Amino acid sequence: MRNRFIFLSPVLGHLGALLWTVGFVLLVPLVPLLIYARTGRGEVLPLCYLVPAVLAMALGLVLKRRHRLQPLNLRGAMLLGVLGWVVVSAIGAIPFHLGLGLNYLDSFFEAVSGFTTTGITMLSGLDQIPRSILFWRALMQWVGGLGIVALFLFVVSSLSSAHTLFGAESHKVFSRRPAPGLFHTLKILWSIYAGFTVLIAGLLFLEGVPLFDVVVHSLTSVCTGGFSSHDANIGYYAQVGHPHFVLIEYTIVFAMVLGGLNFFIHYRVFTGGIRALWDSAEVRLFWTFLAGATILVTAEHFAKCGFENAHDNFRHSAFQVVSMLTTAGFATRDIGGAYFSPLAKQAFLVLMVVGGCVGSTSGGFKVLRVCILFKMVGRQVRRIVHGRSAVNLVLLDGERIDVEEVHRVAALFFAWVMLLVIGSGVTALLSTHGPLESASGMFSVLNNVGPCYITAGEMAQLHPLIKLTYIIGMVAGRLEILPVLVLFTRRTWR
Repeated sequence: MRNRFIFLSPVLGHLGALLWTVGFVLLVPLVPLLIYARTGRGEVLPLCYLVPAVLAMALGLVLKRRHRLQPLNLRGAMLLGVLGWVVVSAIGAIPFHLGLGLNYLDSFFEAVSGFTTTGITMLSGLDQIPRSILFWRALMQWVGGLGIVALFLFVVSSLSSAHTLFGAESHKVFSRRPAPGLFHTLKILWSIYAGFTVLIAGLLFLEGVPLFDVVVHSLTSVCTGGFSSHDANIGYYAQVGHPHFVLIEYTIVFAMVLGGLNFFIHYRVFTGGIRALWDSAEVRLFWTFLAGATILVTAEHFAKCGFENAHDNFRHSAFQVVSMLTTAGFATRDIGGAYFSPLAKQAFLVLMVVGGCVGSTSGGFKVLRVCILFKMVGRQVRRIVHGRSAVNLVLLDGERIDVEEVHRVAALFFAWVMLLVIGSGVTALLSTHGPLESASGMFSVLNNVGPCYITAGEMAQLHPLIKLTYIIGMVAGRLEILPVLVLFTRRTWR
């Protein structure tokens, strides 16, 4: 029996190194805790972070000593990807459980939502929640934006298995590395990511956003996470009459677009390749989805309500379209409310599934894979019209897509649809929500979006089995399903 599971040893060794790293991350919220402990807002005890930090470090140390860091094969890398998200989230849930008295399932849900940058929440009354907890939620999303495993690889990038892990965890069909060597690639990616975070923080600060909100929203915007420090989300600034609330909203839109684009495109732009913003089919389709959906939602609103407050209507429509397509999940209006029509709500579901570009911080199926599906449909139409003698190739930007990759995209899409159907069915079976609301919940979690047509208060009251289904959906969506399915394959455990 022991030999049967011998392949787990290198997986557990890498998991130990990952937990050791996360243990230090858990100490960071002690900084805002100490800063705001004297404000009278009601901070949590330091033990809320010290306990999980010590637990992560101790467990990581034990695993590192018992299991050596050996190279991983693809199966081991996928297992580590799944175990990494689950175990780190299980420990990251402890501050919510100890600090807020939240039951552990809801705390685990909140942590998974944070690390996977989904942004769906079990919490309400955010304006009164201790600042260190709000900071921890934001930090989880920022760390999860490029991936917990990517952060881990930055620490252990000299290992030969790092390349396998990078491919197993990162959500790309293919990509061109900006520099030779994984270490240099990760260094460039994290530099761009951190630079964008600082840029958004600077813009928000200049616009008069309170410092704590600057920190939270800069951490959760570029990572397309969506956690906010206010119940009203980004709409809070308009509600309180902030003099620059319009600029704040457009700054968040800018941040979401940055996060929704492939980070290798950003690298090309920074190195003089401005054409990268439109010279590929994926990017052109990304802009087409943004523009087309914005025009659709805005035009329908104008048709029903007239052109009064035209800019406000355009701003709210554009904000939500960008938020849904990039799967950031920020909001200035409740997407389930009466402000948006049934057609707009259906359009939002489509945008959730599409998601951002590959190599971005966004969730969803990814624009590039949608391009490939379009090409596959076109190929089948040509074969029907011209017969089997027609050229049987799938070309994208002049390059042939390998048939194995085409099959993988098709299989992934089928698995995606099946999980959406199963999750929607579980919600409908175990709740009183209608078809659209039930579907929106699974659409939201599987595509790592956040907002759906079930309110935060209703979400907290869902059946535990629905919450577990959503947790699986969040992890599956973040890892793009296939690594999670590996766990349920008998051959994996032989």
